[in-house]
Amino acid sequence: MERRLVELAMDGDVAAFDTLVGRIGDGLHSVSRRILRDTSLAQEATQEALLDAWRNLPHLREPDRFEAWVHRLLVHACYAVARRERRHRGTLELLPHDAPMVADSSAQFAIRDELDQAFRQLSVEHRTVVVLVHYLGHTPTQAAEAMGTPVGTARSRLHYALAHLRRALDAEAPAAVSEGSA
Repeated sequence: MERRLVELAMDGDVAAFDTLVGRIGDGLHSVSRRILRDTSLAQEATQEALLDAWRNLPHLREPDRFEAWVHRLLVHACYAVARRERRHRGTLELLPHDAPMVADSSAQFAIRDELDQAFRQLSVEHRTVVVLVHYLGHTPTQAAEAMGTPVGTARSRLHYALAHLRRALDAEAPAAVSEGSA
């Protein structure tokens, strides 16, 4: 980010802030969509983060860290939206189905869907660290900073999230292999 643009926005320049939002807004929405797995919730979290950024921008200590600061606000907004959604959402348990996996090109879609379903089962904190590390390319230290947690906590969440995703894929792999070799 341009330091001068951030400084202008910090001084209340709406056009400068609008320019900053234009540069990072789509990326923020993409991150929140990956964390929350719902477009409307992601829009809500992105909007909350940008409002918080505007309100708190005059208090930003390091203009060069604007983008990292906004990502941290976004993570906290995603947590808040997820908490509110959890309180309002009913519980619906999906029963496993016994349909055989098809061993053709649709198998790739089935695997992707199984992975997506496993990803949705992760807590918002676990999804967040996976998105920050594997989508944004943050180190676990940077992810911990964005999440406001100790580095060990971020590493632990990443480890358990990836283990959960691997188990979900491993559970599907034997069925896909046995169906394909029949």
